[in-house]
Amino acid sequence: MRVGVPKEIKVHEYRVGLTPASVREYVAAGHEVLVETQAGGGIGASDDDYRAAGARIVATPQEIFAAADMVVKVKEPQPSEWTQLREGQILFTYLHLASDPEQTKGLMETGCTAIAYETVTDAQGGLPLLVPMSEVAGRLSIEAGALALRRHTGGRGLLLGGVPGVPPGRVVIIGGGTVGIHAARMAVGLGAETTILDRSLPRLRVLDDVFGGRVRTRYSHMEAVEQELRAADVVIGAVLVPGAKAPRIVTRKHLATMKPGAVVVDVAIDQGGCFETSHATTHAEPTYVVDNVIHYCVANMPGAVPLTSSHALNHATLPFGLRLAAKGLAALDDDPHLKAGLNVHRGRVVYAAVAESLGLSGGPKPLAA
Repeated sequence: MRVGVPKEIKVHEYRVGLTPASVREYVAAGHEVLVETQAGGGIGASDDDYRAAGARIVATPQEIFAAADMVVKVKEPQPSEWTQLREGQILFTYLHLASDPEQTKGLMETGCTAIAYETVTDAQGGLPLLVPMSEVAGRLSIEAGALALRRHTGGRGLLLGGVPGVPPGRVVIIGGGTVGIHAARMAVGLGAETTILDRSLPRLRVLDDVFGGRVRTRYSHMEAVEQELRAADVVIGAVLVPGAKAPRIVTRKHLATMKPGAVVVDVAIDQGGCFETSHATTHAEPTYVVDNVIHYCVANMPGAVPLTSSHALNHATLPFGLRLAAKGLAALDDDPHLKAGLNVHRGRVVYAAVAESLGLSGGPKPLAA
């Protein structure tokens, strides 16, 4: 198969779909790999590094989309990219379609087959291609919250970990999954008072064991959320419904009860966000203020650390990508976990949670114009 890797064009997105090490694996398996020039610049990988791995360097993204049987990316295709896709072509990347009807319609009109990293599953019911970026985003969320708390960025002027004689800040994490546990590790490491809210009692028990009492755990009913928001200095939104739009946990009314200069970090923004007042931001302009509360809602947080993120992502995606390259769409029939990643195929939305989130009653069907 001919596999294409275009350079990412989302604002301040420096990750790359295939690292040179991954390219070498594809080439060794007998596949041809085309890489757009400078695609690996964000991770310090030169065109010569890719050539040494066996790739052919091409000058433009148009050449990638015209020639490749499968396009491997990191972030969802932008309009100038999805219009170049074609029927029968495989797109393998993060999509997050549930909150993006425009992209969904664009992909459907191309007739391509779009397989989303974030809905591929594993035998344990996990999301193995989402996990590495959730780990990165969870850790970055505390760094982002701590920076936004500084006075010169508009925050309360609070050092999250405190110092002897001065109490630390309070971090509240809504959602105890992969993002939540990694955010908690960072918060605890800084010395912040940390609380995790979740609606799964078994998960809360696991978290209590993992942290050995260093983190408070609470069942996430409305009263608990309201109480924790009033006391919080930083709130991390880490709620995930696989493939679907994130539920709105924090409303605008809640903001009025929070401390002026407090910070919310919405890691669920790729799926629409779990704060009512959230809208996607970029690394160029990461924050905005609503009712004296600072909002950090960068939609590609791991893109800030592309060297770490690209390698972590490739370690997870490589086995699945190689199967697709070897067998094409037949790989989906052989592997139900890979098939779970199928979101759009030949003009139809085929992932139920996406169809429901976009108001496609009756299940997966073409999106109305």
